[in-house]
Amino acid sequence: ASAFADTIQVQRSSISHLLSGRNKPSLEFVLKVVKNFPEVNLYWLLNGKGSFPAETTSEGIPRDKSLENTGFLGALRDTRSAGDSKKLGQHIERIVIFYSDGSFDAYGDG
Repeated sequence: ASAFADTIQVQRSSISHLLSGRNKPSLEFVLKVVKNFPEVNLYWLLNGKGSFPAETTSEGIPRDKSLENTGFLGALRDTRSAGDSKKLGQHIERIVIFYSDGSFDAYGDG
């Protein structure tokens, strides 16, 4: 969560409040996600409809499948520093999807 907050340039507490259900994501937050991760389709993020990853970037540019390790999932993987052997073998524990009505679903084993 903290790496995600750093990537989209929001305070770490903002992510914590979203995950706990205390706050709803603001428009500014959603736009920062889409700006930093062009493979995230805005319509999908807001409505849960459409495709993820987007078939095109938010600018309408066809998505380059050779870049699959970049963007959202790549940024999560790349937060591990090369010399930090404690974190090797990490896996995604939980994925949280936020809906426009303020509710959310969490998926994972955490």
